[in-house]
Amino acid sequence: MSDQLPLFREAFYRRERRSVPLARDFARKALADWGLDARADDVLVCVSELATNALLHGVPPGRGYRLHLYLERPGPLRIEVHDSGDGTPAVREPSEESGRGLLLVDALADRWGVGARNPGKIVWCEFAGSCL
Repeated sequence: MSDQLPLFREAFYRRERRSVPLARDFARKALADWGLDARADDVLVCVSELATNALLHGVPPGRGYRLHLYLERPGPLRIEVHDSGDGTPAVREPSEESGRGLLLVDALADRWGVGARNPGKIVWCEFAGSCL
């Protein structure tokens, strides 16, 4: 792992179903490059869920979303998904077919939230540095 701080990776994905596995693979490679494997499965689930939410609810037709990964030592690993859609995501009771995404992020990440972006929003989650 590099001693440079902070570490940052960014990728852009079009509004298409294959973007979610591409985002997960991008994050998997960054984690491996940075030597982070203790909570890699949890991180990858959160990347998948945030990317899926952006794809289904946050990206208007013809647009895409950005995935940002930040790592500061001894700080947290932060995952951000930037999209241009309206609305504020929230944890809700799942139905039989959907609604589990942010419930999983809430359970697996140490913190998560929503920030402003013009247009749209940034949905993020963090994993504590001491747990990585």
